[in-house]
Amino acid sequence: MAVTIKQVSSKKDLHKFIRFNYQMYKDNPYSVPDLYDDMLNTFNKKKNAAFEFCEAEYFLAYKEGQIVGRAAAIINHKANEIWNKKDVRFGWIDFIDDEEVSAALLDTIEQWGKKKGMTHIAGPLGFTDFDAEGMLVEGFDQLSTMSTTYNHPYYPQHIEKLGYEKEADWVEFKIYIPDAIPEKHQRISDLIQRKYNLQIKKYTSNKKLSAEYGQEIFKLMNEAYSPLYGYSPLSQRQIDQYIKMYLPIIDLRMLTLIVDEEDKLVAVGISMPSLSSALQKSNGRLLPFGWYHLLKALFMKKRSHILDLLLVAVKPEYQNKGVNALLFSDLIPVYQKLGFKYAESNPELEHNGKVQAQWSYFETEQHKRRRAFVKEIK
Repeated sequence: MAVTIKQVSSKKDLHKFIRFNYQMYKDNPYSVPDLYDDMLNTFNKKKNAAFEFCEAEYFLAYKEGQIVGRAAAIINHKANEIWNKKDVRFGWIDFIDDEEVSAALLDTIEQWGKKKGMTHIAGPLGFTDFDAEGMLVEGFDQLSTMSTTYNHPYYPQHIEKLGYEKEADWVEFKIYIPDAIPEKHQRISDLIQRKYNLQIKKYTSNKKLSAEYGQEIFKLMNEAYSPLYGYSPLSQRQIDQYIKMYLPIIDLRMLTLIVDEEDKLVAVGISMPSLSSALQKSNGRLLPFGWYHLLKALFMKKRSHILDLLLVAVKPEYQNKGVNALLFSDLIPVYQKLGFKYAESNPELEHNGKVQAQWSYFETEQHKRRRAFVKEIK
């Protein structure tokens, strides 16, 4: 039977698009489902602020009347302008182990991009860096995180057979929480704090944090991440959106700000208990009982022993000067007290030595690798 590609054009179709991933991986011990409501907002052109500079369409693949694949086609005009590219992105791609299906999905996106004047297709990528990036190529026996996606080993094999080549790789680490702050790490931390007259700033009110430093946290992220592959700066509307979405649920014990003598933000580290197991138990749904698993993972004593490092950003002029050591000298005792065994770094570009150097004083294990592929559109 031939593969039929259908463009998502209704709420019912969008529901099918989102849930297809859940159905494919419902019995997989390593896959972590997205929150369904978050996905609805992500794909909603009115609610997702990224649509200020992005356009997108979503496609479902059918065979013998059954959904056998899905993929999103995205053009991030801001990123294309910054990086002088004409890329159409493919994202949220899933397909059964059938080369006709993967070929039909990607050909549909290529042709959609070609009509829009694009010359290359790249992915998996989302609208922005806040979306999951890269296709898993190593670490298929490792638990995924809420910030990443899982895929079967045959996915990259299909992509490569279709003529796609590597464009960028991200690596992920397990960073084991030490019994004590490494001595050299602490010395560097103390030295940097004195040399640059830096201060550690903590909060006990999420509302006060958002009011005083919410804007600065995401503006710092724009500064720190601007040289990274495919990055497009967050717009003001995106920043406002993320402050409302993320800062109210952060456990402030696991958030550290570093400020200079004028109280200007120099660095930020934000982490949280892993929600992977809770999301699996909730099957990506808050209702009827999914909220209980998520709240338990976030706030109850018997939380996960895994920590997710959500955001580490350092002002460019302070990078490679040891400011990261100051961040983690404050956070490590918190991690110890809360009983975490190791942290998930989440994806880091493989050649980003500035980021990976900060783990040099810890026991680490590189356990996953993700890849973005690229292909010229003929």
